[in-house]
Amino acid sequence: MKKEVKDTIINELGEMLKQYPHFYVVDVTGLNAEDTSNLRRKAFEKQIKMVVVKNKLLIKAFDAAEKDYSELYTSLKGNTALMFCDTANVPAKLLKEYKEGTPALKAAYAEESIFVGADKLSELAALKSKNELIAEVVALLQSPAKNVISGLQSSGSTIHGLLKTIGEKAE
Repeated sequence: MKKEVKDTIINELGEMLKQYPHFYVVDVTGLNAEDTSNLRRKAFEKQIKMVVVKNKLLIKAFDAAEKDYSELYTSLKGNTALMFCDTANVPAKLLKEYKEGTPALKAAYAEESIFVGADKLSELAALKSKNELIAEVVALLQSPAKNVISGLQSSGSTIHGLLKTIGEKAE
């Protein structure tokens, strides 16, 4: 491979690292062309960008990046694919659909944290996205107000009657 082509690939990987907030390093050893194509199709449906890369080029892209990805270097052995996404837990859920073995999680960078090892897959799948967390907080904040409003609506006639009685007694 020519140096110009390598530089282009490194630059493209660097741009993807900047563009996507989360990525997974996946072992695709043992996947034939059909299985790889099926994995790509499923990833595309879930809005995951999957790229098969050479480990040395990926290390150079990591070195050129603004963030420190050096913890991921130990997991870069064998055939490697990167799964880029906007929601941290989506690739983990996709990988859990497959039986153990292939494709296997090597490492991940999700929610500004580094996860190394296939044993972290369940932990990554359980991560909640930013939107899910915001929805939970909003629901918690709305709950007391909803309780007060429903209480007032259900006994509205009782409160009205009570206030009318109190008003009449004052006269």
